[in-house]
Amino acid sequence: MKDVELNEMDPEKQPMTGDGQTGEKNGTVKLKVPEDEVTFTGLSKEELMKVAGTPGWVRTRWVLLILFWLGWVGMLAGAIVIIVKAPPCKPIPEMNWWNEGPLYQISDLKAFAESLAGVETKLDNMNQLKVKGLIIGPLHTVDKDQPFTLDLKVIDPTEGTEAMLLSLIEKAHKKGISVVLDLTPNYKGSSSWFTAGDEADVIEKVKDAAEYWLKSGVDGIKVSDVTVPAQSMYWSELSAVVQANRTKDVKNKLLMGVTKGVSVLEVSQLVNTSGIDLLLSDLLSMQKTVMERLSVMESLSALKLQLGWGLGAAQRQQLLPEPTAPGLTRLYHLLLFTMPGTPVFTYGDEIGLTAEGDVSPKMVWDIEKEPAEGTANETAEAVRKERVDIRKWFKSLSDLRGKERSLLHGDFYRLEASAGAMSFLRLWDQSERYITVINFGPAPQTISLKTQVAEGVELPEQAKVKLSTDAELEPDSMLSLDSIKLGPGQGVLLQFPYAA
Repeated sequence: MKDVELNEMDPEKQPMTGDGQTGEKNGTVKLKVPEDEVTFTGLSKEELMKVAGTPGWVRTRWVLLILFWLGWVGMLAGAIVIIVKAPPCKPIPEMNWWNEGPLYQISDLKAFAESLAGVETKLDNMNQLKVKGLIIGPLHTVDKDQPFTLDLKVIDPTEGTEAMLLSLIEKAHKKGISVVLDLTPNYKGSSSWFTAGDEADVIEKVKDAAEYWLKSGVDGIKVSDVTVPAQSMYWSELSAVVQANRTKDVKNKLLMGVTKGVSVLEVSQLVNTSGIDLLLSDLLSMQKTVMERLSVMESLSALKLQLGWGLGAAQRQQLLPEPTAPGLTRLYHLLLFTMPGTPVFTYGDEIGLTAEGDVSPKMVWDIEKEPAEGTANETAEAVRKERVDIRKWFKSLSDLRGKERSLLHGDFYRLEASAGAMSFLRLWDQSERYITVINFGPAPQTISLKTQVAEGVELPEQAKVKLSTDAELEPDSMLSLDSIKLGPGQGVLLQFPYAA
């Protein structure tokens, strides 16, 4: 042992005693510290074996082992119970590319981008809109009401060339966009299929052209006024050509028909008997009231994967045939993107472009480019900003529809409606559910939704605002479903989760 002194003061500052040592009176503490430090080595193997064999440790080990296996078996049993009792996932219906997003038709190439080559330069713009298919044309050569001049395999030189079309198809495919060619025979004349006596020859020409273009890379063909040829005995031959060009390794080819001025029952019969993959009608445009439109949607909701919907698209026109309230464009977008079926738009619908009489409107590009300071008048700048906002709204809806199963192929439930407002529910299995509420009327509306929709389908007390045209309803805010207040010409898309 040795003495170790702990000084409370700095040795230099401590007073010295006569013998040169610091004294205990001045704060010196002496401790005894062992010379060699003791280290802990633990138990030896022999000692551990002796302890492990004692009755106490044996019982402890058995208790821990039993608890481990009981816990493991309990977790396994719990997982099995969850799997067995969990509701089975609903099988997803067979989807084709034309069900996965909007179709965008370019009926007037000159007004859109001058020619086929110009369309190719605008593919990035359309890709931003999440468009799944382009409907091009008609482009073929034909004189008005002259069936002997019809040549569906030759492109009108004023529209472009075959090489331009094939280049457009190649570039579009690289961006995931399909191309449909409009082969409506007499598109310049009064009757799309000429006269009654010409049907057989005309259908034969359409069939040959369809086979030619499908083998060239076109993804589908479209014909208008399909009720006329569908009644012919030769129609099945055209349908067979499209079917014959389908293979397992390549995406399906589309046979698209357009019909105008027919009833809900006739549309249903045509879909079920004609072999048409996608039928676009003008039923929505024909209905004059909100209630009538909602009834049409409800009646045909079961055919959602075989129906295309548009407001003006069946006539190859824009959503708004004449200038009107700009807010109506947003409401039409909301309706078409959230109702069951494939939305079909005409070029310019994404910015609220309107027609000027019978003349196709000139497409407006570069709307996001701000004019140089002091060069734009106030009215023109307001129009430009409005078009930018409408396009942003269109993109948001298109993007959402492409991601959400409830909007892609979900079931449709009609909710509350009035003279000016409508609401409906879209849901699919355990996916997020969506409620669309639109006030087309000129006055504010308060919509109250009942909790019970149908057997096994209930609404929550509140839902989240996903998208809204009404400035009073901010996105991500919660809204009570028993009192949804919408201003005139406003709409909202609500979201709520599945609850077991």
